[in-house]
Amino acid sequence: MKLLRMINFSLRDAFKSVFRNFSLSLASITCITITLVIVAVSLILSANVENFSKKIREDVTMVVYVNNGATTEQVETIRQQIASLDNIATLDFKSKDMVKQEMQSSDEFLNSIMSEWSAEENPLKDTFLVTVKDIEKIKTTVTSIRSLENVNLVDYGEEMIDKLITVFKVIEKVSIGAVIALVAVTIFLIINTIKLTIYSRKREISIMRLVGASNFTIKNPFVFEGIILGLLGSILPVLAIIFGYNSVYTHFDGKAISPLITLIKPTPFVYYLSAIIVLMGIVVGMIGSYRAVKRYLKV
Repeated sequence: MKLLRMINFSLRDAFKSVFRNFSLSLASITCITITLVIVAVSLILSANVENFSKKIREDVTMVVYVNNGATTEQVETIRQQIASLDNIATLDFKSKDMVKQEMQSSDEFLNSIMSEWSAEENPLKDTFLVTVKDIEKIKTTVTSIRSLENVNLVDYGEEMIDKLITVFKVIEKVSIGAVIALVAVTIFLIINTIKLTIYSRKREISIMRLVGASNFTIKNPFVFEGIILGLLGSILPVLAIIFGYNSVYTHFDGKAISPLITLIKPTPFVYYLSAIIVLMGIVVGMIGSYRAVKRYLKV
């Protein structure tokens, strides 16, 4: 009961302080709001890049061409050797006759030419279609497959994949760096706001000391004040996430830049992101207030 009374007192005092120092509180709330909006945009971009990156990783298919003249037993040996590699996710086989039929069905001109080929005249190669578990280890996997006997060629769009991996890594690092920098700036601003609030209440704090109030009792309202500022500062970013992202998703029909780049569906993505933003606002406000109290409140 004593703890509940203390929390109730701290909350009441924190709300009073927010409205008593409205101009300072508004400045903090504005800074938190702007920061959380930018953080939300960074997280949305980062999540969608990661989503696209994941699909690219899943869709990258390595084509392994088998030497013409390889026997059925040798082809089966290649299949077993590829399947035994650690990084293999899926492995499918297509005979040269299957490849020929697919090409014929895809184009009338090719069909007119290939229909005249006999089984012996077919110059195409048996192939294995391979996907990997970790695209960053694809080069090692390709090297292992190329070294196998009766493997003629391995193709997976090496140059394009390497560029995509590099771009994804850069975007991920920039997003993380931006979020950390913005959070640090916001904490700094809250520290200064709470510090000014503390200075404006020096007389009140002195009286509380004289009547025997504990350090915890004096510090607690300031920490709650930071939490309240964080909560209030997260309201607009949450609304912007829910309504803004839904509008963007609907306007672009779930695609960005290219039909190949699909956006994450709003539900439940926006609600998870909103929860993260609210939590971030609370934590940032609490940390900023606590550090201000610890650094500037000499109790």
